[in-house]
Amino acid sequence: MDRILQSDYSVYDYIALVIVVSFLGFCLENIWMLCRKGQIDNRNMNFPFLIGYGIAILFIYFLLGVPEKENLAFFFCACFFIVSLGEIALGYSVEKLCGFHYWDYTLLPLHFTRYTSLFTSLGFSTIITLFFYYCFTPLMNTVKIHDSYPSHVVLVSVLSVMVIDFLYSFGYMHANQSLYKSWILHLPVHGSKFLLEILSK
Repeated sequence: MDRILQSDYSVYDYIALVIVVSFLGFCLENIWMLCRKGQIDNRNMNFPFLIGYGIAILFIYFLLGVPEKENLAFFFCACFFIVSLGEIALGYSVEKLCGFHYWDYTLLPLHFTRYTSLFTSLGFSTIITLFFYYCFTPLMNTVKIHDSYPSHVVLVSVLSVMVIDFLYSFGYMHANQSLYKSWILHLPVHGSKFLLEILSK
């Protein structure tokens, strides 16, 4: 599939990218939670979007572009360092501003600080590289094809909701010095039923 030049993308195309990747980030974290604990939760947000993922992908795109087969190894290595430094920066920032550990990798082998580890950075870098190599161009071409004024209204509205949700969530975490947990869905284990746990604030 032919790639569109970066200069041909509009701000609405980038908003669409941020929204899609933010939703995928929410799904990715809950898949990880499902594998580890047999449950999914709100991931500290009210809506199923983790805007940090969308912003990170946009940053990588502007910094590195879309990888070709010839520079795939370089792209992967660059993503590894960006992910590692990004996790450390975000982890310590939340710790400083909110007074708790946003996540903790100290139980994982080969961790560097509590906020990043060899295996998590390799995992994220692999997913990012595969996304850019196989999915980025088809996604952006699809967004471009469906470009219209109504879609612009929807995109801006969804992004606004995501930003407000992000600010509310981190405002809560800063004020309460704790994670913003509103619900947990426990999946069936050994014949048990689904259990939706609503957590009071």
